[in-house]
Amino acid sequence: MPNIELNRIAMARSGDKGEGSNAGIMARSPEAYAFLKAELTEDLLKAHMRAINPGAVTRYAADNMLVLNFILHDSLGGGGSASLKTDAQGKTHGLAVLRMVMDVPQDVIDATPEPA
Repeated sequence: MPNIELNRIAMARSGDKGEGSNAGIMARSPEAYAFLKAELTEDLLKAHMRAINPGAVTRYAADNMLVLNFILHDSLGGGGSASLKTDAQGKTHGLAVLRMVMDVPQDVIDATPEPA
């Protein structure tokens, strides 16, 4: 299985949600979504984002849109203007998730269009 960054099989949007942020991970194909839904768990994302999010991570699935939405409950240090963090609105958190490297089956990669 190739070891690739998730940006090869997904896109992301993220932003602030009070003291936390969300990272919406949008699969580029149904096959990529099935893989992400099975493998991209709350615990895995919590470990990957541990440097910026000491709190809980909650995952919501939107199967009809091929999206996993993760809430990072303690990622913004108070949020908005109360935060001393460089990214007080969490706009880079989705990109940070896409930098995660995972072993992805070749058939998932083959079924997923290349990023534009």
